[in-house]
Amino acid sequence: QVQLVESGGGSVQTGGSLRLSCAASGYTDYPYRPKCMAWFRQAPGKEREGLANIYIGGGSTSYADSVKGRFTISQDDTSMVSLQMNSLKPEDTAMYYCAADFYRCRARLSSADFADWGQGTQVTVSS
Repeated sequence: QVQLVESGGGSVQTGGSLRLSCAASGYTDYPYRPKCMAWFRQAPGKEREGLANIYIGGGSTSYADSVKGRFTISQDDTSMVSLQMNSLKPEDTAMYYCAADFYRCRARLSSADFADWGQGTQVTVSS
């Protein structure tokens, strides 16, 4: 059973930074490691929003316009990724989720493409 564990959430003031990490494990049902890992977020009353993804082993990335230039996704290990978040704004407040796709890495950031999800880590940005 795939496990995705997020860490690094917390509370910061506007303009601050946080670094989220996600580690994938237990993917014995798949023949190989994840092809793609991504970050999404969901604020209360809003739809889940795709933020960034990265092709594992290849390094190519995609970003949502809302975070481009402020957030950076990186691969730390064969199945671990991070999301560096700078210049945080109150509207970045949300639950942040890690997701994995073991078959492909599409440029679009659609939650429908990801079958495996973490439990989420809360990010709160105060003004």
